[in-house]
Amino acid sequence: MEESAAFINCLSIVLDLTAFHSVFRWKLNGTAITPKSVSHYSLSGGNLRISNLDKDQDAGTYQCLAFNSFGTIVSREASLTFAYMENFKTHRRSSVSVREGQGVVLLCGPPSHSGDLTFSWIFNEYPSFVKQDTRRFISQETGNLYIAKVEPSDVGNYTCVVTNTVTKTRVQGPPTPLPKIEVQFPEIVHVAKGSTVKVECFALGNPVPSINWRRMDGIPFSRKVDVRKASGVLEIPYFQQEDAGTYECVAENSRGRNTVKGKLSFYAPPHLIEKPQDVQKPIDDSLVWECKATGKPKPSYRWMKNGENLESLERIQVANGLLSISRLTLSDIGMYQCVAGNKHGEVYSNAELKVIAVAPDFSQSQLRSHTMVKEGGDVLMECRPKMSPWGGISWRKGTNNLSLSLVISISSLGSLHNIMVAFSMRFVATSFTLTVVHVCCFPEPTIITTPPSTLDVTVGESIVLPCQVTHDPSLELKFTWFFNEQLIHFGNHGGYFEKHSAGDIMIRNIQLRHAGKYTCAVQTKVDSISIAADLVVRGPPGPPTSIHVEEISDTTASLSWRPGPDNHSPVTTYTIQARTPFSLGWQAVTTVPEMVGGRRLTATVIDLSPWVEYEFRVLASNAIGTGEPSKPSKQARTKETSPKVTPANVSGGGGSRSELVITWEPVPEELQNGGGFGYVVAFRPYGATGWMQAAVPSSEASKYVFKNDSIQPFSPFQVKVGVYNNEGEGPFGPVITIYSAEEEPGRAPTRIRAKSLSASEIEVSWKALPWNTSKRRVLGYELRYWEKREKEEAASVQRTVGNQTSAIIRGVRGSNTYYVTVRAYNTAGAGLPSVTVNVTTKKPPPSQPPAKVMWNTLNSKIILNWEQVKALENESEVTGYKVLYKRNRHSRPSVMETNTTSVELSLPMDEEYFIQIKPFGEGGEGSSSRQITIPRIPGQSLVDCFLILH
Repeated sequence: MEESAAFINCLSIVLDLTAFHSVFRWKLNGTAITPKSVSHYSLSGGNLRISNLDKDQDAGTYQCLAFNSFGTIVSREASLTFAYMENFKTHRRSSVSVREGQGVVLLCGPPSHSGDLTFSWIFNEYPSFVKQDTRRFISQETGNLYIAKVEPSDVGNYTCVVTNTVTKTRVQGPPTPLPKIEVQFPEIVHVAKGSTVKVECFALGNPVPSINWRRMDGIPFSRKVDVRKASGVLEIPYFQQEDAGTYECVAENSRGRNTVKGKLSFYAPPHLIEKPQDVQKPIDDSLVWECKATGKPKPSYRWMKNGENLESLERIQVANGLLSISRLTLSDIGMYQCVAGNKHGEVYSNAELKVIAVAPDFSQSQLRSHTMVKEGGDVLMECRPKMSPWGGISWRKGTNNLSLSLVISISSLGSLHNIMVAFSMRFVATSFTLTVVHVCCFPEPTIITTPPSTLDVTVGESIVLPCQVTHDPSLELKFTWFFNEQLIHFGNHGGYFEKHSAGDIMIRNIQLRHAGKYTCAVQTKVDSISIAADLVVRGPPGPPTSIHVEEISDTTASLSWRPGPDNHSPVTTYTIQARTPFSLGWQAVTTVPEMVGGRRLTATVIDLSPWVEYEFRVLASNAIGTGEPSKPSKQARTKETSPKVTPANVSGGGGSRSELVITWEPVPEELQNGGGFGYVVAFRPYGATGWMQAAVPSSEASKYVFKNDSIQPFSPFQVKVGVYNNEGEGPFGPVITIYSAEEEPGRAPTRIRAKSLSASEIEVSWKALPWNTSKRRVLGYELRYWEKREKEEAASVQRTVGNQTSAIIRGVRGSNTYYVTVRAYNTAGAGLPSVTVNVTTKKPPPSQPPAKVMWNTLNSKIILNWEQVKALENESEVTGYKVLYKRNRHSRPSVMETNTTSVELSLPMDEEYFIQIKPFGEGGEGSSSRQITIPRIPGQSLVDCFLILH
């Protein structure tokens, strides 16, 4: 701050004391400031004005104090500092020598200063400033200029320019006539919550290194993070706890890679989340105020009264953010402040405490005028008047004073049933006296007539638990039920518990978890009594435990287990289930013995698949049902054995010249019986005696190709496929006949004809080739067609199957010339092409739909009229119209054709109809009108005409 006037506002005081003639004072570095007429300090409504600022005299920490007759509070601290910047030292800097292609760092070394700085560099003469790019970088932390790769154009004088952002002054350093790699990244950067942090990274190298940033914990950058690769700056706005961590700058070029790491540490100044509030308390009451704040590091707390720090004394306890004062007195009145702080700042919260005296008052806690008690019992009559300070209390019965130490036992008083008792409260320190009349009586005792019992019920049934009583009719009964000493909340517990009648309850659809002790408690104003009943619930057995695979072979597994709870019904049988990675859930398995009795805890599972991982579980059953299954056993794999299953669907054929192609479906893993599974392919020419064999060592293989120049096209072979694994060879499958690869058809189709059926359809016909000519079969024909403006390589292909001699090509464009060829094909491919023919498609159909469609009904007829559709110049002429009508939206329409613009439809009028109209011509069908809905019109012979425009 330049030497001028300063104005410091006392707005940090939360409580507004100006309405109470407050007095304001200020402190500088803990010392009181005394404004005088000749002083450069002055007060204006609590605000401090400083004229003719002096750096040595006025710099420091200021604090405002506000006080009046109710107390004193202090503001938070405010610092006043002076921004300045000295000049650079005047000595010249030595020149820097560097080879072309190397990197260089030119040091700025800013002069002594206060306030934020910005840096720039002049190249040779002002105003030629150095521009930053991927090769040159100016650190706004140190002011240093980094040049990653020096070029001949960089030779010259460089001058560092430093600007103070507060005073706006600028100084230039001595010029440096154009030294090791450096990265601007301190080890730890402390960042305030919500602030913006910028971290710089720049590397020297040739070629110019690229700069990239990443988090060491692998978390990707959020959208708010700005990574400017050109300048190597990482910017994180609104810094939060989740942004803290270790960051790595990676610099690399074609010759190498270098990295540097640094940590961003999160901190937050205190922020109050719970503040003390103004309070008014009576004398002798207690006060507890709590003050809570967030911050990092965790804030510490202190309390102040009237601007002075509070310490824990006999009645006053200060612990962290908690202030408690017991037995309040008038001396405790005042202004209190909670101060939460850490090394990054302090926050203040204010509250006023008022302590008052109160005369005795029963309005908030009246004595009950009538109390019923049990004969021979005890009674407590509470006396809690509101008063401050607390006074003396005395009791009277009738006209007699009662001693406070007297215990009154209510016993039989003969025929006297009601007793009138008068109580008087007299308070020390006040002349106030209050008398209350209290009445006591002796009712009949409450008795539960339902005897204790044990009830037995089965899962799924419903039961009523009775609780019947006799009682004094003048007393109101309250029934409360407990289950295993826990209160039953009717309406919860899944709706199982319902109030039945009087004190009874019903449990519906009872479950095993409902077994236990039920207690009915009955209460009146005078006495209470309870009774308990035990409920036994019988149900299916619980799950067995400790399922172990004791021994396992290739097809069997011996199991053992322990019984679970039988739920009050003996276990009759056990069932064993298994699952594998290949099964659909759990499946029942065959066991020895076949029926596992309830007393047996072992069994052997048979008919398992070899070399498969199994899990087993056990279910127990009794007379009531089957219980929940046990937890699965540990996985156990059966032993290996030679394979037994051969591949399915062995076939083949096709391929290239001189090839025999054999295919099959691989054997599923669960049927391979062991590791090292593969296939043995055996084949021979049809009629030969010896077999040729080949091993295919892959369990997933599904094809084998035998190639030999001696194989004739389309020759029959006998083929069979077998299996093997590490344990040995398995069987072969059945022998089938497969033909070797055939040759493409050797002749081209003839008599090719092509004609346009419409704008989008072409019909092509040809003369068929004879089948099985020299074993060159014809399986069908391939049509290739392309537009005149295209090349044949871009042709579309359409195939037929069998001995067809014509086909229709659909989807072509109107008014276009197409070229067409036809080839015969088989499994070896397509044969020779026919001669190329051309055909020009017809003009497209009309694009305009019928307009001004009108309809009316007359004598069970629907009469339709519309405007004539006129074709455009490039469209085919309209030769007629199709009227499509149907009874519902999803049915197939019926069609009527006409060459006029009107039609009559004889249809029953008691149904709804949907109608569309399409023009057509030699180019095909045109655009359809919008669908017309004709509603159901029962009992009418004439309706008005409707007009629909399109």
